[in-house]
Amino acid sequence: MSSCSPDSSTSSSPPYRCSPLPTDEPVTKIEEVDDDDKSQLMSVPQIPTTLTNGEPVKRGRGRPRKHPVQPPKTVQKVTKGRSKTGCITCRRRKKKCDETKPECNNCVKNSVVCQGYPEKTVWQPGRHKNEARQAANAISQSLPTLVDGVESRMDHFLLDHFTHRVSRILTLFDDDSNPFHDFLLPLAMRHRALMHSLLALSSSHLANSNDQHPDYQQAQGHHLSEALSALRLGLNDGSSSNDAATTLILCLDSIAKGDTSGEYRPHLEAARVMLSSDKSQEDIPLRRFLYEFFAYHDVANSVTILNRNPSFLSDLPMPAFIMQPETGALLGVLDGLFTHMSKITILRNQIRERREKHIDPAVDYKMLTQAVAIDAEIHEWKPAQPPNSVRYIAAQLYRQTTWVYLYRTIMPSQASPKILSAVEAGLEFMRLLPEHAGTQSILLMPLFLLGCAAFDSSQRPEISRRFSGLHEWSGLGNIVPAHDVVKKIWGLMDAGDEEATWDWESLIQQMGYDFLVT
Repeated sequence: MSSCSPDSSTSSSPPYRCSPLPTDEPVTKIEEVDDDDKSQLMSVPQIPTTLTNGEPVKRGRGRPRKHPVQPPKTVQKVTKGRSKTGCITCRRRKKKCDETKPECNNCVKNSVVCQGYPEKTVWQPGRHKNEARQAANAISQSLPTLVDGVESRMDHFLLDHFTHRVSRILTLFDDDSNPFHDFLLPLAMRHRALMHSLLALSSSHLANSNDQHPDYQQAQGHHLSEALSALRLGLNDGSSSNDAATTLILCLDSIAKGDTSGEYRPHLEAARVMLSSDKSQEDIPLRRFLYEFFAYHDVANSVTILNRNPSFLSDLPMPAFIMQPETGALLGVLDGLFTHMSKITILRNQIRERREKHIDPAVDYKMLTQAVAIDAEIHEWKPAQPPNSVRYIAAQLYRQTTWVYLYRTIMPSQASPKILSAVEAGLEFMRLLPEHAGTQSILLMPLFLLGCAAFDSSQRPEISRRFSGLHEWSGLGNIVPAHDVVKKIWGLMDAGDEEATWDWESLIQQMGYDFLVT
């Protein structure tokens, strides 16, 4: 490699002299240009060599591209965020909302209260926003609630659930002549404590039917607290009937949520005191309904609680004007059958006392004489319901189980053809009752008594199925512990433990249970 420079020594010599270059310097490679490249180069616009101010233009190194790279296009990134237009309930539960209005289908499908959609807000400066908020608060505060205790969307839902569902599983009536509709709802519209107790009962029923949903549990706690506070403050205007109605509904609240700690007991006792002190002759239909409802639960309580005689015969005798069996909302109270059952309970407690003291015989001749008299009364008893009606069949079931209760009290706790036949007859009456009719509301007590007498294992699957079907139909929580007690008794029967299978009240106490079989 060489370099050339001008040479002025001789005129005949070439104008340039070539000399070798150092080998360590870089050498620029020159490529030949073909015809295609020449034509492309000729078509490229000339780049100015100087700027307007005379300064040379700095050019980049390298050849220009045949196909210049296009600048990248700006792609707008789509941000996927959580929807803010769903209903309040779905957003709180972190569930996808289909945004159906007025109630979304997701809430309806899951049997929860759809609390609607938040109002759309438009940004405003701070001063205008505060002024608008103050004006809105002033407007909302000027509009009172129509009914005390029914103040939110949840409260409206609970009241509707009580009216159309809960009230229909508590009495025999399937039509509009429901005493809860006729007597209690009109009272609750005027008395705050009673309304809160009804809403507490409704929310307890929903919570038990929906796997202890927190919204319903919260509502139950709120309304129960409000009912007790209003009751203590005398917000029922001091009326014994109104206060008794509130306490009886609170008993039903403990039944609905399946309480086994005896939460119902002070409410039941308070109702007894209020009804016994009410001597007025006003509003007899309401008083008849309240008396019947108390007596039904009072007698049923004596079937499962240890050493407790019902108030039905002593502390609270039945007033003469109440005796109208055909108007009864339940069975056994107004037609006299619960009088016989109360006598059996008193006799049973006397026998238990002799058994605990190891007095032999446990059933002496006086007790046997009483039992024979009760047996004759049961045989002579006639239902007050229309013959061949569903309620007539239910009354016959009650008569049958009352006799079973007497037999299990007097006779040894052992299998026998007589008790086998009596239990089978009770199941036959039960098979004749529609499984989705109002008579289901009164089946727990006879089902419990038949279960406590089912020495024959072949009868037990049907009894268990009836327990499950009754719980599915009513959603009342006390059915589950009642079934647990019956299954425990079956195990003791199979083990031959006669003492424990006779005294199921003591067994319930040992299990830590205190509940109503209503």
